[in-house]
Amino acid sequence: MFVMEMRNSQKKTIILDKKIVKRMKKLTLLLLLASSMAYGQRNLNIEETVFGPRTYAPTALVSSNWVPNSNNFSYLDKGYQNLVQKSASNNGAEEIILSKAELQSALQTKLQNDRINLQIFPSDYKWEDANTISFSLHTKQAQYHIAFDIKNKKIVHLLASDATATNQEYTTDYSKVAYLIDNNIQIKEATGQLTSVTKDTIDGILNGSDYTHRQEFGIKKGMWWNPQNDKLLYYRKDETMVSKYPLIQWDTRVASVKDIRYPMAGMKSEKVTLVIYDTQTNQKVTLSTGEPKEQFLTAVTWDPSGKYIYVGVLNREQNHLKLNQYNTQDGRFIKTLFEETASTWVEPQNDLLFLPNNPKQFIYQSDREGFNQLYLYNTDGKLIKKLGHQNLIVQQLGDFSPKGDLLYYTGVTNDGLDRQLFSVELKTGKTIQLTQGTGTHNAKVNSDGTYILDQFSNLTTPNIVQIKGTKSGKVDKVVESTNPFLGKINPPKIEFITLTSADGVTPLTGRIIYPNDFDANKKYPVMYYLYGGSHSQLVTNKWLGGAGYFDMYMAQQGYIVFTMDNRGTDARGRAFATATHRQLGQAEMADQMKGIEYLKSKSFVDQSKMGIFGWSFGGFMTTSFMIHHNDIFKAAVAGGPVMDWKYYEVMYGERYMDMPQENPEGYKLSSLIDKADQLKGDLLIIHGAQDPVVVQQHSMEFVEACIKAGKQVDYFLYPTHEHNVSGKDRIHMYEKIARYFDLHLKK
Repeated sequence: MFVMEMRNSQKKTIILDKKIVKRMKKLTLLLLLASSMAYGQRNLNIEETVFGPRTYAPTALVSSNWVPNSNNFSYLDKGYQNLVQKSASNNGAEEIILSKAELQSALQTKLQNDRINLQIFPSDYKWEDANTISFSLHTKQAQYHIAFDIKNKKIVHLLASDATATNQEYTTDYSKVAYLIDNNIQIKEATGQLTSVTKDTIDGILNGSDYTHRQEFGIKKGMWWNPQNDKLLYYRKDETMVSKYPLIQWDTRVASVKDIRYPMAGMKSEKVTLVIYDTQTNQKVTLSTGEPKEQFLTAVTWDPSGKYIYVGVLNREQNHLKLNQYNTQDGRFIKTLFEETASTWVEPQNDLLFLPNNPKQFIYQSDREGFNQLYLYNTDGKLIKKLGHQNLIVQQLGDFSPKGDLLYYTGVTNDGLDRQLFSVELKTGKTIQLTQGTGTHNAKVNSDGTYILDQFSNLTTPNIVQIKGTKSGKVDKVVESTNPFLGKINPPKIEFITLTSADGVTPLTGRIIYPNDFDANKKYPVMYYLYGGSHSQLVTNKWLGGAGYFDMYMAQQGYIVFTMDNRGTDARGRAFATATHRQLGQAEMADQMKGIEYLKSKSFVDQSKMGIFGWSFGGFMTTSFMIHHNDIFKAAVAGGPVMDWKYYEVMYGERYMDMPQENPEGYKLSSLIDKADQLKGDLLIIHGAQDPVVVQQHSMEFVEACIKAGKQVDYFLYPTHEHNVSGKDRIHMYEKIARYFDLHLKK
C-alpha cells in the first residue's frame, strides 16, 4: 500500500512539476518582456542633448493654418508629404488637398531649366485665398515665390530672384521683389525687369539690412513696400565711423582676418537714415529724421494711404522716443504725434498697426504704464482709448475680426508662466480670454471668428490640439499627444517652485529637476543653470517646463538641476525688467541667491558639490557668482561670457548700463576683470573664436587678469563658431561640460 501511494504521489508530483514549469516559462517570458520594456526606458545619451527635441517631439499639427472663408484647417501630414485638411465643424476625416508629388510635377513642368527636388511639402505655405497657396522655393539657380492653384493644380504666379539674394521683400501683389546682393538693393519685377536701386561700394555703407541697430528695438527687416506697391522704403546705414573689430579665421593655410564693425559702449555708433525709392520715377527721397545722427529709427510704418511714413525716433540714451510723421513726397518732417520718456529706458518693439476700417487710427504698443499693452491713437496723436486689461502683458498680435471690431492677441498670464489667447473690442476695450487651461496656448481664430484652433501644452501635457467653438464653447480634441518618451526614455521628474525675490515682494518662478530614482534620504550634487538677462525666460508652463535636454541629461546623471528667472528677465512687466538698470548683475545675483538658499535648505542637496553653468549673459552671471559669492559653487562653466560691459555693443549695453562716461561706478561694479583675484573654485570658460556678439576679448582679458592674480582657470575655444556652438559640435560641448562637472563634483 505504501509503495502504491508513493507511486501515486510521484505521479502527482510529476504532473504538478509540469504545471510549475509551464507557469515558470510564462513568468520568465513576462519577466523578459518587463526587462525589455525597462531596458527601453533608458536615459538620454549625449547625442540626444542636441537631437533629442526632434527625436522625441510630441505629436502636433505641423504648419497649421485656417483655410480662408471656411471652417477647414490645413496642415502637413505625418510624413510632411501632403497638405491635408480637416473640418472644424465635424472633426471629420483627414483629406489630402495637395500632394508633394503633384506639386513637384507642376513645378518641374513650369521650371524646365531648373532642377526641382522637394524633400517635403513646403512648410512655409500660406493661404492667399480659399483656392490659392503661396510659398518660397530655393534651388541652386534661383529663389522663387510661387502662388499655386490647388483646385486646378497649376502655378498661377511665379517671381524669381537671384540664388544668392538675401532679405527678400515682396509687394503685396507679388509683382515685385526687393532683395540684397551683398550690401546693395535690387528690384526684380514679374516681367523680368531688374533694377539696381543702390550701387554703394564703400566699406561700411549698407542698404536695406535687417541688421540695422543690431536688430534691437524689434527690428526684423530693413525694407518696406508701401501699400500701393510702387515705393520702397529702406534703411541706409553708415558705419564707416564705427571701429573695425578683427575676427581671426582659421580655415585657410595662413589664418586670415575678417573685420566687423563693432560699436562698443561709449564709442562711435552707426548713423542711419531712411530712404524712399520710387519705382515709377527712379527718384529717391531721404526722410528728414534730423540730428544727431547717432539715434535709432524704429517702429517704421507706412500710412495706409501711402502719403505718410511714421517713425519712432529714439535718442542714443534710449530714454526719449518721439513718434514722428513724415511726408513721402519730399521726406519732410510733418509733426510729432506724441513722446515717451523714462528714467530708465524706452524700448519700442513693434510697428504701428492701422485699423482695417479706419486708416486714421492705429494700435501702438508700450509698457509705459507697467505692462506691455495696447493703445488706440489717431493720426493727430490723440489717445482714443487704452486697450489694456489688468496686468496682462501683450506678447503677440493676431488678426482683426472680419468686421474689424475685434483684435486677437496672445497675452502672458500667471506670473509670466502661461500664454493665452484674448480678444479686445476696439470700441469699448472689453477684453475676453478665449482659451482656458493653465499652460501655453498657440491659438488662431478662423476667418469668421466661429472657431479657434488651439495647440496647447503645459509642464505635464506634451501637446493637445483642439477646436473650440467661440459661441458654443464646445471643445473637440483633434490630437492628444502621448508622452513621446514612453517606452523609450526614462524622463526625470520636473517641478515648479515659487520663491520671493530679494526685494521681498516679487514672486519668482524656478524649476527643479530630480535625478531618476531620487531618494530624499541621499545627497546629490547640483548643476545650477541660469541666464538672467533681458528678454529671456527659461521657466515657462509648457511641456517639460522649458527645460533643455542637457538639463534632463544631467539630472539623469545624478544631479539636482535648478533654474530660476530673476528680475531683469522677460514677461513680468516693466518694474521687474528695469530693476537692473545701471548695475547689471547685482539685483540678478540677489534674486538667484534666493534660489541657492532654497537648495541649501534641502537635506538632499550636497552643499559641498554645487556647480553653476550659463552662456552669454548667463556666462556673465556664472563668473559673477564665482567672484562675488565665491564660497558657494565648487565648479563653474561660463560660455561666451561678458566680463566687462565696456566691451559690449552700444544698442544693448547702453540701454541697461548707459555710457561708461555716464556711469563709471556701475561699470566698475559689474566688471569682473579687475576682480579676478577674488576667483575661487574651478572655472571653465568656453568661447567661440569668431564670436561677433560677445567678442573674445572679454574672456581673454579675464584670463590675463587671472594669470596676473595667480588664479588658475580652464579655457576652451571653438575655432569655427560664433556666439553659439551649433550642429554636431554642440554635442562635443555638452560632453565637455558634463565631464567637467563630473570631474569636480563627483570625486
